[in-house]
Amino acid sequence: MFDIILKRKEGTNVLKGIKLRLYPNRTQQNQLEQMFGNDRFVWNAMMNERYQNNRDLPFLGKFKLNYLLKPLKKEYPFLKTSDSSSLQVVNEFLTQSWKNFFQDKTGQIGKPRFHSRKYLKKSYTGKSIIKTAGKRYLKIPKLGYVKTSKTGVLQNTKVKRYTVVLEPTGKYYLSLQAEIPEPEKYSLTDKQVGIDVGVADLAILSNGLKYPSFNSSYFEKKAKIWQKKYSRRRHLVKLLVLQNKNKRVLCPRSLESFANWQKAQKSKAKCQAKAANQRRDYLHKLTTHLVKQYDVIAIEDLKTKNLQKNHHLAKSIANASWRMFRQMLEYKCEWYGKKLIAVDPKNTSRICSKCGYNSGAKPLEIREWICPKCQTKHDRDINAAVNILHKGSIKLNGQGLAMVTS
Repeated sequence: MFDIILKRKEGTNVLKGIKLRLYPNRTQQNQLEQMFGNDRFVWNAMMNERYQNNRDLPFLGKFKLNYLLKPLKKEYPFLKTSDSSSLQVVNEFLTQSWKNFFQDKTGQIGKPRFHSRKYLKKSYTGKSIIKTAGKRYLKIPKLGYVKTSKTGVLQNTKVKRYTVVLEPTGKYYLSLQAEIPEPEKYSLTDKQVGIDVGVADLAILSNGLKYPSFNSSYFEKKAKIWQKKYSRRRHLVKLLVLQNKNKRVLCPRSLESFANWQKAQKSKAKCQAKAANQRRDYLHKLTTHLVKQYDVIAIEDLKTKNLQKNHHLAKSIANASWRMFRQMLEYKCEWYGKKLIAVDPKNTSRICSKCGYNSGAKPLEIREWICPKCQTKHDRDINAAVNILHKGSIKLNGQGLAMVTS
């Protein structure tokens, strides 16, 4: 299983994100647990270093933090089991977190916090070289040869950075940031289109085509069932743990030792991951189809985070994945030589696309309306998509393009 995402351009090369499934053996799984913990330990140690000895400094740079790694490894030899570059990446992340905090003027970014063992995100990132060893094996620093899914996607690539992740489903994945030659451009079609995003229909095109949103109701029902079991079992587990503590049991059981609770947690995570994977696959196919078909794509410059403050629509907007849809269009247009234009969404649903008359705001229940001035009957979403295309044409060249919607 793999997922490819364009990041940015570097000369004639592009950076891609490649996600591969890993199948580590029992020994390697134990090594990974240790490496996850080492990253957490180094983060907290460097946080202590700043708070105890450098309170007057705004933050320590990553090079100063890297200088402290050598004596730290002598004091704690278990840190040598980690890839040295992964510990340097921890320092890099910590430095960036402090910079973001001190440079933030909105007050929305908080101070970096100590990482708890209980809520640790099980992953680590390194910059060392990863080698392929046949069709199904990779050589990863400190881990040795690890079985993986198909490695053919790594041909003619140069890995810049890698991340090993243990997801809540219990599956291991390797995410690679790789540099590859620039891919071939799609042939031009001389077509432009405006796209209005919605809830029931994800993409409504200015030529009248509509593409539905991904339906995750089946997975949501299954996830709710396991969520109820998980919540009920977690409550019972907490009661048992508290009783053990109050009775001062010599070997009290931890939360992780309850098999039924773990089963419910993992089953819920699998349902959520299945829905997320199918949604991502659907969006990939849809965005690739649109980029192949149209040379110029105009979309609304929506602030999805602000729209999700509406509690009546937040769940539907999140399920439609407007943000992911736009991100995929952005990098695929750049990748394949097409043009994506983001326009101001103001009044796109109010203006008549034929005569330009603004008939005012309309409730969401109204899906069709008739222009009071020219008596043209409009589908609300298609009319908005046509207005988006008009705005995109004007923004593209300052005077408008001939609208081609065939």
